[in-house]
Amino acid sequence: MASHTFSISIPSLPSTTTMFFKQKQNDHNDPSTTTLLLSSSSSSSFMPIKPILSRTSSFNNTYDTNIKNKTNTILGPPSSSHQNRRRRAASEDSLSLSSSSSSISNVTHQTKSSFGHDVRHVASQTFLLTRLGLKMLTYLGVGYKWITRFLALGCYALLLIPGFVQVGYYYFFSSQIRRSIVYGDKPRNRLDLYLPRNNDGPKPVVAFVTGGAWIIGYKAWGSLLGQQLSERDIIVACIDYRNFPQGTISDMVTDASQGISFVCNNIAEYGGDPNRIYLMGQSAGAHIAACALVEHAIKEAGEGESTSWSLSQIKAYFGLSGGYNLYNLIDHFHSRGLYRSIFLSIMEGDESLSRFSPEVMVRDPNFTNAVSLLPPMVLFHGTGDYSIPSDASKSFSETLKGVGGRAEAVLYEGKTHTDVFLQDPMRGGKDDLFDDLVAYIHAGDAEACAKDATAPPRRRLVPEFMLKLAHLVSPF
Repeated sequence: MASHTFSISIPSLPSTTTMFFKQKQNDHNDPSTTTLLLSSSSSSSFMPIKPILSRTSSFNNTYDTNIKNKTNTILGPPSSSHQNRRRRAASEDSLSLSSSSSSISNVTHQTKSSFGHDVRHVASQTFLLTRLGLKMLTYLGVGYKWITRFLALGCYALLLIPGFVQVGYYYFFSSQIRRSIVYGDKPRNRLDLYLPRNNDGPKPVVAFVTGGAWIIGYKAWGSLLGQQLSERDIIVACIDYRNFPQGTISDMVTDASQGISFVCNNIAEYGGDPNRIYLMGQSAGAHIAACALVEHAIKEAGEGESTSWSLSQIKAYFGLSGGYNLYNLIDHFHSRGLYRSIFLSIMEGDESLSRFSPEVMVRDPNFTNAVSLLPPMVLFHGTGDYSIPSDASKSFSETLKGVGGRAEAVLYEGKTHTDVFLQDPMRGGKDDLFDDLVAYIHAGDAEACAKDATAPPRRRLVPEFMLKLAHLVSPF
C-alpha cells in the first residue's frame, strides 16, 4: 500500500568541468559507431524494380499451332490490332505478376534486413559492454564484494529468465516498437519508441532514462515498462546514453538532455502529444534525468542562453528509486562494492559532487529563480530498497518543498530496488507503482481513466516461487 508524504495535483502545463577520469574513450574510435548507424536503417524504404520483359508471346506447342490454323481456316486470320491487344495483355499480366513477386520478395528482404540490423546492433553492444567490462576490472581489482554481487546477479537473472525471454521476443518482433532511432552524433545516442496500437489522436508521452549504476545502463532495460504503458495508450521513449568508462557523468547528462530534446521536438511525428510529455528515470537514470532538469533550469533562468527544449514542455518528473545527493551516497555505495575511487571517476572528482547532486543544487541561493521552472516532481521508492535507501527520495522531496518547488514522495512498504521495476510487473495482476503512474498521466482525461478502470489484468510472466527466490538473491 503506497503512503504519500505530500499530496499535489499535477496541472496541465503547457561550465566546463575538469575531467577527473583522464582515460576517457574517444567517441569516434568506438567500434560500435558504424554498426549502430546501420541499425538506424531499419526504417529505410525499398523500391521494387520491375524487370524488363519482352512484349512478344511465343507459342511453340504443335497442338496450339494446329488449333490456331483450324481457327484461321474457319474464321479467317486475326486482325493485326487484335494480335497487338493480345500481346499487350499478355505482357501486362506478366509485368503485374513480376511486380507482385518483386514486392513480396522486397518486403521479405526488408524484414530480414531489419532483423539483421537489430541482431548486429545487439552484437555490437554486447561486444562494447564486454570490452568496457574488462576495462572496469582494472578499476575494481580483486574484491569479494563486487564478485559476490556479480554471482548473485547471475542467479537473479536465471530466476527471471522466463520473463526476460518473453519481453525479449516482444522487443525484437513487435511491430509497435521503433528501435534505435538516432537522436545525436555520439555512440549510444539512440532511443526506442513504444507506440500504442490505438492511434486515434495524440498520446501522452513518457521519456524514460534507464538505470544501471552508471555502468551497465541500456535502453532495452525499459522494454517491460514500454510494453505495459503502451498498452494503456501511452507512448514511451527509452533513451540510451554513454556509460562509464565510455563516458562520465557530464556525458550522460548531455546525452539524456539531447534525447529529451529529440522527444520534445519530434514526438508529434509518431503520434505523441508535445504538450503532454513526462520525464522518468529509474535508479542511476533517475539521478541522470534529475541532473538534466536542474542543469536545464539554470540555463533557462539565465539570460541569453538558447536551448533546444523547454521545461514548460515537461508536465511532471517521475523519479523511481533514485539518489539525488551524492555526498550522502558515496560511503553507502563504497560499502556495497561500488568503490569510492570508481565512483569519483564516474562523477568527475570530489569537486563535481555538488554540481551533480540535484538536492544540493536546489539549496543554492543562486538557484532560487530556477526552482520555479522545475516541473512537479513525484519520487517513487520502496522502503526495503538497500541499493539506494528510500531516505534519498524523502530528503529530496522535503528539500524541494522547502525552497518552493512542487514535490511528492510516494513510498511502497517493504519493496526493494528491483521489486517495483521488475518483479512486480512480471507478477502480473495489480501493481501499485504501475497504477499510480498511469493515474498521474491520465489525470484529467475522463475517457482514458474509464478505459483504465475496465482494462484486463496483466498476465503473469514468471511463476511466483521464482519471483520470491529472485527477491531473496537480488544483489540490488
